[in-house]
This record gives sequence, C-alpha cells and structure tokens, in this order.
Amino acid sequence: MEITNAQQTMFIWLLDLSTVNEATNNFSIHNKIGEGGFGEVYKGILANGREIAVKRLSKSSNQGAEEFKNEVVLVAKLQHRNLVRLLRYCFEGEEKILIYEYIPNKSLDYILFDPEKQVQLDWTRRHNIIGGIAKGMLYLHEESRIRIIHRDLKPSNILLDANMNAKVSDFGMSRIFGVDQNHGKTSRIVGTYGYMSPEYAMHGDYSVRSDVFSFGVLVLEIISGKRNSSFYQSNHAGDLLCYAWRLWKDGTPLELVDPVLLYSYARNEVIRCIYIALLCVQEDVDSRPSMDSVVLMLNSNSVTIIMPQQPPFFQHSRSTSVMKDQLKSDDSKKYTTSWSVDDESITGIYPR
Repeated sequence: MEITNAQQTMFIWLLDLSTVNEATNNFSIHNKIGEGGFGEVYKGILANGREIAVKRLSKSSNQGAEEFKNEVVLVAKLQHRNLVRLLRYCFEGEEKILIYEYIPNKSLDYILFDPEKQVQLDWTRRHNIIGGIAKGMLYLHEESRIRIIHRDLKPSNILLDANMNAKVSDFGMSRIFGVDQNHGKTSRIVGTYGYMSPEYAMHGDYSVRSDVFSFGVLVLEIISGKRNSSFYQSNHAGDLLCYAWRLWKDGTPLELVDPVLLYSYARNEVIRCIYIALLCVQEDVDSRPSMDSVVLMLNSNSVTIIMPQQPPFFQHSRSTSVMKDQLKSDDSKKYTTSWSVDDESITGIYPR
C-alpha cells in the first residue's frame, strides 16, 4: 500500500538494525561525521542511494523504550524548512537510533571558525543563517504542535544545506513540553557553557527565554567569526558578550564584525543584528525578547528602541562557569551613545 505525504507526517517508519548497519558499514569510523551530547553521528547510504545521517544514541541514556518511541512519533511531526528532518528510527535491543536527512555542508562551526572555509560565509549568507535559525526556533517554541525547548543551541547544532540554509538539529528527546508550558527546572544541567543562560547554568531553570539567550550568543559569533568560549579581550571584556556590549556602549559596534567580510556587508543590517543579540543575552529573563519578536525585528526596517542592559559576565574554567558582576568601576557612570539602524536614530542612556 502506498503511503501518502499526509500520512507520512503522522508517523515515522521503523528501520531494522541490519539495514542501518549496511548503510553505515557497521558504524565504521570512516563514516563518523560528528558526536554530540546524545551520541555519535554517522553518514549512511541506503540501498536506493539516499544519503542519511544516523544518530546512534548512547547506551547509557536514561530514556526508556516507551518514552523513546512515543517521543520519536512527536518529533516526527515537526516539519519546517529550518529544522533537520527525522526520516526513520531504529529500536532493537539496546540500540536506539535516529535517522535524519543528510546535510552536505556539515555544521556551522565547521565553516564559521575555520580560517580557510569562513570566506564562504559572506554577510548575505550569515544574515540568512541568522534569520533561518530564528525561524526554526520560533517554530519549536510557538508554532509546532508541541513545544520544544532546545537547551543546547550552538554552532555545532546548526547544519547548513547545499545552499547554506540553516537547519537546527539535535533538538532533543527530553525537552518536549505541552503547548501550555514554557519553562522547567532540572538538577541535571546539560548543554554547553558559554551558550547557557545564567539562570539555567546556576539554578537549572530553563525556558524559551534561555534558548533566546543562546541564540543571542550564536548571533554574536556569526557576526564576529569568533567563538565565545575562546574569546578574550583585555580592558575588562573577558568574553564575546561583554566585548560586544562595550563596543555598543562606545558607539563602535561595527568593530565586532569579522575582518573576513572586508566591509562587504550591509551596515544597518549588522547593527540591527548586534542590537537584537544584545537584547537576547540580557541577564534578566523577562527583558529578553521572544523568538516571535526576534523574527519581526530581523525583518522590519523600523525598530522600537529598547536599550539592552549589560549581559552577564562568564569567567570560564575547565569544569565550571561562574557568573561575575562586570565593570564595577563603572557603576556610578551613565553612558550615552547614538547611531542609526535603518535610518532610525538610536540614542540611549545607560543607567546604573
């Protein structure tokens, strides 16, 4: 019996382990293309020639059989051009395997942070990638049948297709909420320091707004071409967030731009993206915009100016991340800066 497209969106096909083994050459190391928090990823080729990405979940996963299968059905219903699509799953013995569409240009970090490859990402492509990520996250947060809080949004979880369009991946089994839920709390912190919001890293509180924080970090990395985790500047700006904030305050935000772009960028678009990113990485959860507002701001020539507040400061170590108050010597000062976003004059006074 032929399966219609409508029916395919309602459930996902089971693939037997022998087929997966054949497609990946028995999970050959030569087929391995990545590794994440949930397990390893392999490239595979089905008998019909279709290329696939095979995510082999770690056997140490705490997820039970019924939970795994039920959530596969839920994730299979997610259909958006900026999400990596789940095609099949395999569940045999201890093996829990997810089969996704294969994305040829690998992950954003593979290109963005490589001195030779990053020239492939001109400003138009970077701007499109930012917009694509925002739309994918908006779908997960507000537009899908279920609500998903990602909790690990970072460049390695953004895949790029043949046309450099962004596809959010690794949006996780254990982060699914009902449509009327938008936050949770956990004692088991998962994710990546440098992208975690302070309330999640310190207290285990996560929400759609903690994803927004991660998105803001990601946008600053895309604009600068630098990793937040390895970024360091003197003058009291120890990470990328604080460096971007200082440039914004000083009225020189374009100094953040990746030198590879060689001024071949739309000035107003870059400033608008930096502005949005700084709104996203504010320490106060309620001050961060929703992804709906982010998408609107990215696509609007008029911006309602709400001055972003200072982001938290992350002091990195090998095993932990500690939030510290930044710029204490500046507490008694106020800062004024002005420039324009799409011919809109921005003048802001920064209070204590």
